[in-house]
Amino acid sequence: MMNLRINYSLRLASMLLLLALAGCAVRSGEYPEQELPAAWQYAGDEVAAGWPDKTWWALFGSEELNQLIAQAEKNSPTLEAAAQQLLQAEYQARIAGASLLPSADASLSAGRGGNIEGGGHSESYSLSLGASYEVDFWGKNRAARLAALESYKASQYELETVRLTLNASIVSHYLQLLSLQQRVATAEKNLALAEEVLALVERRASAGAVSQLDLVRQRALVLRQRNTFLPLKQQEREARAALAVLLGELPQTFAIQGGDILSLQVPAVVGGVASELLLRRPDLQAAEASLKVVELDVVQARAALYPSLTLRGSLGTSSDEFSDLLNGDWLYNLGASLTQPLFQGGRLRLQKKVAEARLQAALANYRNTILTAFSEVDNGLANIQSLNAQAALQHEELEQARETFRLADIRYREGADDLMTLLDAQQSLYAAEESVNSMVLGQLQAVVTLYRLLGGGWQLPEQQE
Repeated sequence: MMNLRINYSLRLASMLLLLALAGCAVRSGEYPEQELPAAWQYAGDEVAAGWPDKTWWALFGSEELNQLIAQAEKNSPTLEAAAQQLLQAEYQARIAGASLLPSADASLSAGRGGNIEGGGHSESYSLSLGASYEVDFWGKNRAARLAALESYKASQYELETVRLTLNASIVSHYLQLLSLQQRVATAEKNLALAEEVLALVERRASAGAVSQLDLVRQRALVLRQRNTFLPLKQQEREARAALAVLLGELPQTFAIQGGDILSLQVPAVVGGVASELLLRRPDLQAAEASLKVVELDVVQARAALYPSLTLRGSLGTSSDEFSDLLNGDWLYNLGASLTQPLFQGGRLRLQKKVAEARLQAALANYRNTILTAFSEVDNGLANIQSLNAQAALQHEELEQARETFRLADIRYREGADDLMTLLDAQQSLYAAEESVNSMVLGQLQAVVTLYRLLGGGWQLPEQQE
């Protein structure tokens, strides 16, 4: 663990030096060091110091959700597209590495010529081998190779970012679907309750104990409750279809068991060590690697201003008969060429200035990415605190609404209160149940968001335990 901390410190120090000194190749001392927070502003006592688990979604206690995540790992087209992007970056890195090696080629040629009218002809055959090598004095080819490797690293981190985002989206959509199923169940229960009251009102209206106005009001309430099913069912279908697409499934054949969202476990709120966030989010690592690519572009643009030295050599033979081709005299040729750009209308110097300006913009964007990341985590922690405080009050309000309806129902049956009191109690109960459902969904999704913003348990490969 001590070695892990030391590695973290060294890695973090290199990042800070990158922000402070990365532009020195252009102008020294132009980039101020970015200060990192020592702790989160809204990390209360309930926030643990650890980081999310690698399989953080399992903390919700849903086996079906675990299976959906595993299915997405195999079938998701989004993940497959990101994996192919990584493969392209790997091949590009290999191509860039070839520029550091000599190039060689071989040629075999044959020809026949003569006088058309005279009928005579002659044949010729030749074989040659050639090689060339550009001496990388100014580091242009090495910079291109390093840039390709950094692009490959960025693609690796981007793949992990896609995986993290995909997993978070699956969990969020699954929670949304469970919430809608629970809302449908609540609507069914409240409809049954309203129909039960309607039956009581109809009996009293038949006996002349209540007015027709009370009967019409209760019938209107029943119709309103039935009407809530249509939008809820539509939202449920849309949520199921969206989840199917994330999993690489056809919505027409996709189905889940679902369950009660209130039965899920709420994972612990973690915050980690604030200063280590840069090492715990793959998108931030991808941004750092992309920044290094732009820095290396400046190196290549600068090297293009200087001379290039190329060494060449060839070995060949020729013959009038193909059978004697290898028995003829072998000739060789060795040479070197030094090329210095003299006049191109200022194109190379302007390209260098363009690369330097791109570096300035990339550094500003990288700093903005870091600031945004720290802001997002603190906002996520503050949101969880706020939702937890609201949830306690919302659950208490639901208990009071249930008790109010129970008492209003008893008093109405006994004739102590009118129907309006009972109707108000019914509507308050339904609204309180809807609010609790939304509040629980908000709490769970806030944890999902926080875990995603903390990197979801991802670690740099060399720092995994």
